[in-house]
Amino acid sequence: MSEFISRFAAALDAMLDFRVACGFKRNTNLGRFKNFDKYCAENFPGETKLRGEIVLSWLDAETVVHRSITNSATAIRQLGKYLRAADADAYVLPDKYTPSVTAAAPYIFTDSELTALFAAIDILPPDNTEPFLHEAAPTLFRLTYTCGLRPNEGRELLTENADLNTGEILITNTKQHKDRFVVMSSDMLALAREYDLRRRIFGGNSLYFFPASDGGAFKSVKLMSAFNKAWATANAAGNVNPRRVRVYDLRHRFASACLNRWLDQGENLMVMLPYLRAFMGHSSMNETAYYIHILPENLLKSSAINWEAFDAMFPDAWSSSSAQAERQDPDAEGVDV
Repeated sequence: MSEFISRFAAALDAMLDFRVACGFKRNTNLGRFKNFDKYCAENFPGETKLRGEIVLSWLDAETVVHRSITNSATAIRQLGKYLRAADADAYVLPDKYTPSVTAAAPYIFTDSELTALFAAIDILPPDNTEPFLHEAAPTLFRLTYTCGLRPNEGRELLTENADLNTGEILITNTKQHKDRFVVMSSDMLALAREYDLRRRIFGGNSLYFFPASDGGAFKSVKLMSAFNKAWATANAAGNVNPRRVRVYDLRHRFASACLNRWLDQGENLMVMLPYLRAFMGHSSMNETAYYIHILPENLLKSSAINWEAFDAMFPDAWSSSSAQAERQDPDAEGVDV
């Protein structure tokens, strides 16, 4: 049975089935499609043709609900393109209808900042709508950092995929739709085991290792809110206007820490990059090599980096679309992670 109610229900279902067959997630922008479907049922109940008037009228309505309509524009453009490909007469929203999104610059936490941040995470107060978030946050954010996970990979971790005997974690539902294994450090494993004892009490029958109050995974907006609160607390005594950070910056710090450690050990980064790529689940070496560009300037002079060879092998490591995409916040609604 369709979850849509307008005359566009069949088209929306067919488009989502097609995207799933192509390897995309069904829930990407699903909320926007439901909004569009409800809007059409209420305002254009007899329409079956995707006309420009309908599209633009809906986008105007979306601006009242959302600060940005970039995701809404992307969703309705996808529907128009699908209908056109299926030989239907449909309006396709121009690509330049909304301004392009600039990739967020990574922030690499210093040792002292990271220590203060996790200390603040450890004392997060209970949340009114998510009473167990403060119980999960210390383990969830440390797991995200120590294993270099994308934010959604941590919050959507299934309990059955976390082996607390061996420390192995199976990461599924990834950006590239390719599963991978990561292994927790001994300290992280000990923390995860302690947390699991509490999770068995408040988590109920949830399938998730970090269960929300409804039994599902935590919403990304909730985790971002908790993360920002902890960051503000960590900076309360000193920095009046702390730099804006994201949960994703823990992943950036992980990559930077790995590279720094290898430099300290005298390793050849050109040899080590494939290992980092596999662990982090990058689709291309450009995405991994990008992190070398953001190392501190004094480390860039290390003999461990042959810049002539590096630039020849990864000419687009800084500006390539894949590296830019890796810098986007992958846990924002509408971004395929």
